[in-house]
Amino acid sequence: MKALTVACPHCHARIPQAPGVELKSARCGACGEALFAGQPMHLSTAGFDAHTAEGGLPLLIDFWADWCGPCRSMAPVFESLAAEFEPHVRFAKVDTDAESALATYFRIQTVPTLSLIHHRREVARVSGVLFAGDLRRWIWSALSEAEETATAVS
Repeated sequence: MKALTVACPHCHARIPQAPGVELKSARCGACGEALFAGQPMHLSTAGFDAHTAEGGLPLLIDFWADWCGPCRSMAPVFESLAAEFEPHVRFAKVDTDAESALATYFRIQTVPTLSLIHHRREVARVSGVLFAGDLRRWIWSALSEAEETATAVS
């Protein structure tokens, strides 16, 4: 089993996890907060590196904007799937207006856009609204692609 380091969604400290530890109940050794809350975290440019570092969880980012109707309609679906997929995938939301540097870095041209990052690389991306069944299938497919990529690189 590979070593896993989980970044705290609150203070962004990288916390090594022992193999076999129940991640759902894990707490941050730096700030004491829960590492998983069953909901997407709000990701800023400042915390980005900690959550995309080597040895961490796959990170699924929802690039969205407050003025975007389709983003608002997809938000509850994204939130419910965060509870379903944690602690195997970290879900994050990036407000493209507030975090324009991240939006520019990822060349986001339309919202909503979902991007799956694993081992510092974008392994899958999709734009537009996806509802529960389609989003769940896309996540499983993207995770499979991420695993294949990681296996090919190792």
